[in-house]
Amino acid sequence: MTTDLIRRSELYIDGRWTAPGAGAGRPVEVIDATTGGVLGTVPDATPADVDRAVEAARRAFPGWADTPVDERADAIDRLREALAARQAQVSRLISLEVGTPEPISTRVQAGLPLATLEAFAAAARTMEWERPLGRSTVIREPAGVVAAITPWNYPLHQLVGKVGGALAAGCTVVAKPASIAPLSAFLLAEAIAEAGFPPGVFNLVTGDGVLLGEALTAHPGVDLVSFTGSTAVGARVAALAAGNITRVRLELGGKSASVLLDDADFEQAVRSGVGNAFLNSGQTCSACTRMIVPRARMAEACEIALAAVERLTLGHPLEAGTRLGPLASAGQQRRVREYITLGMAEAKLLVGGPKQPDGLDRGFYVLPTVFGDVENSSRIAQEEIFGPVLAIIAHDGDDDAVRLANDSPYGLSGAVWSADEEHAMSIARRIRTGQVDVNRAQFNPAAPFGGYKKSGIGREFGAIGIEDFTEVKAVQR
Repeated sequence: MTTDLIRRSELYIDGRWTAPGAGAGRPVEVIDATTGGVLGTVPDATPADVDRAVEAARRAFPGWADTPVDERADAIDRLREALAARQAQVSRLISLEVGTPEPISTRVQAGLPLATLEAFAAAARTMEWERPLGRSTVIREPAGVVAAITPWNYPLHQLVGKVGGALAAGCTVVAKPASIAPLSAFLLAEAIAEAGFPPGVFNLVTGDGVLLGEALTAHPGVDLVSFTGSTAVGARVAALAAGNITRVRLELGGKSASVLLDDADFEQAVRSGVGNAFLNSGQTCSACTRMIVPRARMAEACEIALAAVERLTLGHPLEAGTRLGPLASAGQQRRVREYITLGMAEAKLLVGGPKQPDGLDRGFYVLPTVFGDVENSSRIAQEEIFGPVLAIIAHDGDDDAVRLANDSPYGLSGAVWSADEEHAMSIARRIRTGQVDVNRAQFNPAAPFGGYKKSGIGREFGAIGIEDFTEVKAVQR
């Protein structure tokens, strides 16, 4: 399969497309995950371009903050319509950048941002922006200029999760997408222009992640930094922002557990757990990559998991029937294979391994891999791998299952499976994570998303996601 080279040569600053300033480097190459070849290029902006973008956002802030909430929500609705017209283009781009199979890319990578924007607009219209409290009036006001720094695994959805919430709150934005998968951000900028947002309300810069990310995070003109990425980089973001006492919202790593209780429907729970762990080839921060099962049913769980993996067709994301695509980069492929090799010394390899899949000589493919009889203290159970690797761990009853689920530096997500929903809910309340699914739960774009512990600070999506982009003022009279 071939595609024309996609060349993006301009940044979006102050409502217009503009070339990067003096000192910009050579265009940044975006790599096709399916071949390792060049898919396109984007501009390599400089810190001076960041200054221009922040200044534009600061100029635009007073007017956008004073825009009535209903008008802001209407603009977000128009943005949703403009993005919906680009859904097929978004889906194909992200399939090639990230490796997501096209049916999943259409539904999740391109479709979920539309649902998220719809939820933001609805929440903005119904939120309580002011409320009386005795002799006071408590008012929610926009926080100011937001730096939105986003990852590559769900590039448009993660960007929309920040931009939509910030714009609904009345903030202005400077966005910096990950260089591995930046192309859909340009489609978002086009849609924002088409939706009629005022100049400077949204600005887009691309280029070196460390250079631009640090320029944004440490910028005195930025009021809030919203970052999604690794825990290590999140800690660096927080440290840099602290110099200006800039607020941070961090959505970081995960090593989530799917807990199967004794009375769970094992066939459904294990099959669903495998699908969850391997969604987007495991490149999902909230994926349940630990499956915690009753010790007496370990063999049964492993058998069902093997059968589920056999149904996952590995191949080109644009080919019909593909259920699992490549990873997004050569570096990620190398990292995941190193963890698989490590796991072979720590646990029982049931399927997969570190070798290149047969018939897929090009591209960043990794075999779907499952380990059984894993100790929760092992590195493959404690460290975020971010690839198609599942660890199955034994528990000895409810209390032990909860202990194991919570025995992690992370606290992003999780799942509980039981025939008794109230039983499952009682366990879900004991798991210290930002989200827990009970049985076959569906993602809710209006519900808050974020984590405990080293999984981050703050929440995204829906009304609570908008609130995280506001300041609270009390007026006494």
